[in-house]
Amino acid sequence: MATIDRSELRGPAGGTASPPGEAGALIARLERLPFTRMHLGIAGMLGAGTLLDAFDSLIIASAAVVIATTMHLGLASVGVLISAAYLGQFVGALAFGGLSEMVGRRPAFIGALLIFGGLSLVTAAAWNYQSLLVLRFLQGIGLGAEVPIAGALFNELVRGRTRGRVVLLYESVYPWGILLAPLVAAGLYALVGQALGWRLLFVLGGLALVPAVVAWFALPESPRWLVEHGHPESAERVVRRLEASARRRQELPPVGPVALPSPRPTRFGELLAPPYRRRTLVSWTQWFTAYFVTYGLTTWLPTLYVRIGGLPVTSSLLLTSLSSLVGNLPIAYLFALTADRVGRKPFFVGGFALAVLGAAFGLAVVVAGGHPHWPVLFASGLAMQVGVGCSSLGVYLYTPELFPTRMRAWATATGSSWNRIGAFIAPSVIGVLLGSGLGIGGVFAMFGVVAAAGGVVLARWGLETRRRTLEELSR
Repeated sequence: MATIDRSELRGPAGGTASPPGEAGALIARLERLPFTRMHLGIAGMLGAGTLLDAFDSLIIASAAVVIATTMHLGLASVGVLISAAYLGQFVGALAFGGLSEMVGRRPAFIGALLIFGGLSLVTAAAWNYQSLLVLRFLQGIGLGAEVPIAGALFNELVRGRTRGRVVLLYESVYPWGILLAPLVAAGLYALVGQALGWRLLFVLGGLALVPAVVAWFALPESPRWLVEHGHPESAERVVRRLEASARRRQELPPVGPVALPSPRPTRFGELLAPPYRRRTLVSWTQWFTAYFVTYGLTTWLPTLYVRIGGLPVTSSLLLTSLSSLVGNLPIAYLFALTADRVGRKPFFVGGFALAVLGAAFGLAVVVAGGHPHWPVLFASGLAMQVGVGCSSLGVYLYTPELFPTRMRAWATATGSSWNRIGAFIAPSVIGVLLGSGLGIGGVFAMFGVVAAAGGVVLARWGLETRRRTLEELSR
């Protein structure tokens, strides 16, 4: 993408909220726009960061199966190592979520890429278990910040009528990152051996520095954020460029009315104030339960296939990739293509129900006295991955829809912090359960209970948001 006027990237320092009439006109113009080539370029920059975020988050699962052997680690120590980055992600999500509301989405996004890309390169040189723990924690600060900020920014750039399809297609790059991590690991282990291969995985994670540089020169700031913070001239320039991109393909429709909520300053505690409290608790529950199951599965499956399923390392990584390919990508595209017609809630609630059934199947095999060989692990894990995949992908669309611009990135980031809490707890608890008398049966039971809680909360208190503008939903 060509370099653009730097005044389009961020507004001048200071400023107060734009007058309602002026702000409403800008948002109305933004809401009439179809998906343009400029949208595609922005999606490419944000998507590259999101893809590498998923890759960097999950390479520890492929590396851990080798690190555990070379560093002589027990299952509990492996669980703590896997969880280290998720603790950092919790810190990063909260810190950068607040920062993005104050200084903008663009600088927060770029900063997150620089942190996790740079720390990935340093992690490749880790010399022992303790250094790995510290470096993965620090890298997690950037990993926790990037995806929610990118999601909030992209939500703010697309119109409500097709937002579900467009945003979910963009978010589908995340499962591709999950898929690539074990595939790339298997390839590197075959080419250069396991001892060097796991380090090269982290070197590849440093590729996140490339989209950071591109975004510095070419990524515009969110017009909605600019309007909210009193920079209508900068917002006007971004909207005008989007309109010019749209006119290359078609005549623009007339500008329709958009009713804006009354402008108010960002108050971080407003998430738990009466108008938004229920939405916040639903959002936090969805983030926690979906990612507790998602990260618990994806981080432990390679090791479970080896330790319990009896597979060699390369086969376990390939089977993990097959689970991601079959379990995540089809549901991602089905959801994306139908979310604006069917809605969000049917996918979320039905998905959690499927995850409960998958966990129940695995538990039933164990209770019946059967040994959970790799086919049982694969079938149960696949059902759970497909089920929670609806929420683990859709929550990046759903949470930004529930909150106004003044706290959209903050709400998404705090929700994402519950993702990180779940992702931190799950691997450690799984390690403890596997080392106890409860074993793999306890793991299946735990996944079933957590998935059931997510489904019940979404069914009872979730709000349907399809085909509504962000401003309408924020009232």
